[in-house]
Amino acid sequence: MEISQNIDIVVLVIWGIIFLYILLEFFRSIRLVPTKKAYIVEYLGKYDKTLGAGFHALVPFFHKVTFIQDLKEETIEVPPQDCFSMDEVNVEVDGVLYLSVIDPVKASYGITNYKFAAVQLAQTTTRSVIGTLDLDRTFEERDLISAKVVQVLNDAGETWGINVHRYEIKNLSPPATVRNAMEKQVTAERNRRAILARSEGEKQAIINRSEGVKAEMINRSEGQMQKSINEAEGKAAEILAISEATAGSIAKIAAVVINPGGEDALSMQLGEKYLQKLQGLARETNQIIVPSNLVDLKQWFDAVGLKFPNRESSSNTE
Repeated sequence: MEISQNIDIVVLVIWGIIFLYILLEFFRSIRLVPTKKAYIVEYLGKYDKTLGAGFHALVPFFHKVTFIQDLKEETIEVPPQDCFSMDEVNVEVDGVLYLSVIDPVKASYGITNYKFAAVQLAQTTTRSVIGTLDLDRTFEERDLISAKVVQVLNDAGETWGINVHRYEIKNLSPPATVRNAMEKQVTAERNRRAILARSEGEKQAIINRSEGVKAEMINRSEGQMQKSINEAEGKAAEILAISEATAGSIAKIAAVVINPGGEDALSMQLGEKYLQKLQGLARETNQIIVPSNLVDLKQWFDAVGLKFPNRESSSNTE
């Protein structure tokens, strides 16, 4: 009895396990695929179909999800590696890959691990490209290196079912000795540019000053010329005015002289001016020449060579 009971218990346990396994397989046959995911389904070990986003029911024991591929863009770090430039300088390079799966079937069956393969191919391509460049150009041609890596990876990606969007170099580090030499070179170049810029500035300043002096001299000469012209015109106008006034006065004197008694009046006026001149001369030299008879005015006029007006001429003038 006990042996039969034990057998029954074992049979129940086995059937229970079988039932649980069948129940588990039924649950596993129901698949809810998230967005940007792809499930690779095999039928009895052979590829059958690819499940996209949504609800799917599979046949238990016959269908099996063997691969799950993520269709979102992935970021993969490329570890640092030593590369030699064309001038045999060792540099350490690392980078970042940006890729995505475009064919889940090829990504599952075309290669064992496309991420590892992409990293290895990126490293080897980077080494080969840097080997064709001088050290100075490796810092300038980062875009060239990235473009070459992307091209090579996309050519291989057609078989792997992936698409490489871009490859960015994070660090490109030469040895310490080379860095020191490059820093000295950069410093020397910066100093050279500063000296050149300073000399160009001084040259331009000298040119500007000379242009300013030239303009000042031109303005000053033009001003002096205009001043001379104005002074000459002023003197000419003055001489013309004086000559016109003198001519007018001479004309008036001539008109007066031809009148009766005009000559005597003119002689009297000249005698008066002569006496004023003698008075000024006496003040300056304390010497004067006078006639012998101070009372006789006619002698005064005779001394100066003037005609003394007589009463007859005065009466005639009246």
